[in-house]
Amino acid sequence: MGNVTPVVYVVSDSVGETGEFVVRAAASQFDGGGMDLRRVSHVQDTQVIDETVASAREENAIIAFTIVLPHLREHLMQRAAELGVRTVDIMGPMLDAFEQVVGRPPHRKPGLVHQLDDEYFRRVEAIEFAVKYDDGRDPRGLERADIVLIGVSRTSKTPLSMYLAHRRLRVANVPLVPEVAPPEELFALPPDRVIGLTIRPDKLNLIRVERLKSLGLTPQASYASPERIRQELDYADGVIRRIGCPVIDVSDKAVEETAAIVLEYVHRNTKKPLQP
Repeated sequence: MGNVTPVVYVVSDSVGETGEFVVRAAASQFDGGGMDLRRVSHVQDTQVIDETVASAREENAIIAFTIVLPHLREHLMQRAAELGVRTVDIMGPMLDAFEQVVGRPPHRKPGLVHQLDDEYFRRVEAIEFAVKYDDGRDPRGLERADIVLIGVSRTSKTPLSMYLAHRRLRVANVPLVPEVAPPEELFALPPDRVIGLTIRPDKLNLIRVERLKSLGLTPQASYASPERIRQELDYADGVIRRIGCPVIDVSDKAVEETAAIVLEYVHRNTKKPLQP
């Protein structure tokens, strides 16, 4: 995105999850994918909208909104037009299309997608599972996982685990480090429940150098050295071959792309329906 860091307000009369997901997906299509995202959730009155639009004008920001209550939606669009603020209506066009096909108006009730049904609770359970069994913290969770991700540091194990958790998969992940033997529980799992994540050495070097910079450390640390990276990748390859699990190269893939491959793999092997 060049030297400009876009500011995006995600405004919703519900949680704002859908809007944030769309905005992040769009940002990922630009080099770096950087932005300043601010979520304004559970909007119930026009005063909050007025304040948000005014702030967006001052910062030359974009407003992406998922508002289903007509009076709030219309007020936001009118106020934004008056102040020259760019807006993106994420829900509106889809609601209109459904209304035309179905032949009746939508309920216009915020948060229906988050009703406390069985699907919701399964998602919450999966997220809690991913947090609890992240980064190999407790090997006892491996046998309860739907999928176990393995790979060296900075192969997107944690973000991928969280993404898949939102698709109601219980995911654990285990880092592969030459100095630390993987838990024996990992080798007792069926190979089709484990997925190895690999990455090109040059790509991993760039990622680790940026990570070191963000921590205020020197890029010359062994963590990012080509020799150390090759040692770790060779070690991880040996573990993956010992298990006999499938491998995904994440070098040029966004988390969403890798997740789609995992979901398709789970569908083929377990006949579970792909999660929306």
